[in-house]
Amino acid sequence: MTTQLTRAAAPVKSSGRKSGRARGAQSADVGRPGFAWAVPATIFFVLFAILPLLAVAALSFMSWGGIGDPEWVGLDNWNRVFDDPVMIKSIWLTLLLTVLGVVLQTPLSILIGVWAAGTQRNRAVISAVYFVPLLLSSTAVSVLWRALLDPNFGIPSEATWLFGDGNLFGKQTTAIGVLAFVSTWQFTPLHSLIYQGAARAIPQVLYQAAEIDGAGRVRQFFHITLPQLRNSIITSMILMVVGGLTTFETVLILTQGGPGTDTTISAYYMYQKAFKSFDFGAGAVIALLLVVAATIISLIVVRLSGYDKMRSTMEGVS
Repeated sequence: MTTQLTRAAAPVKSSGRKSGRARGAQSADVGRPGFAWAVPATIFFVLFAILPLLAVAALSFMSWGGIGDPEWVGLDNWNRVFDDPVMIKSIWLTLLLTVLGVVLQTPLSILIGVWAAGTQRNRAVISAVYFVPLLLSSTAVSVLWRALLDPNFGIPSEATWLFGDGNLFGKQTTAIGVLAFVSTWQFTPLHSLIYQGAARAIPQVLYQAAEIDGAGRVRQFFHITLPQLRNSIITSMILMVVGGLTTFETVLILTQGGPGTDTTISAYYMYQKAFKSFDFGAGAVIALLLVVAATIISLIVVRLSGYDKMRSTMEGVS
């Protein structure tokens, strides 16, 4: 009797499992967004990113002054750009400013972000004041610092003992220093905000275990905080690299590429070629080179860092 009941119940149990799995799969299908959700973003991306990029790529093989019909010239624009010494110099200046941005902003952002993630007294007020540059546009920031550093009535004119003749924009070294400083002042809060959020997500149990083992704050920072911020550091660096390669407003307002061509970076040189010299073909070449360079460098950073594999930094934490 018992055997018969068991055999009769067995198919019912199996059917229940199958129906449960089916219900789970059905609920998963219902909860997963369909392709239709991505259609608006895809259309927007194609219209305002892919199509303009293709148009710029086509324009790079044409001669056009802004009026009339473009004329096909083949590789002439590319040859002129690569033979232009100002263009070669602008590439090195762009790389220099990008490297300076990463070197200066990364340690400052990490330290400020980790500090802002704590529970110090008046931390919220100080952080709010420090994050004010995030509310300003690059144009507003550049105009502000152009006035503050003006050699005639700005801070340098009142502190000649520190700034010499006060003309920080008259020499390449000081002009590049001003550009790096202004970019650091403006964008460090953004990256600090990234590190602040990442630092708050670190489980406190790691620090508690480190304290039990006798590790001090400095040791905890280098052996717990920094490793846990690894993915955030990579993301921040990619943003810095792309931002450094496409910087334009700061140079336009602060130095205008001067003195001479000593601060003429690639993005500003593109502007000069296209909208001052009306050589839109050469400007398109430079624009395309910037897009390709930013993409390649970002992919290299992602590939070498292993960030593309999205390895967790919280393995073993439950």
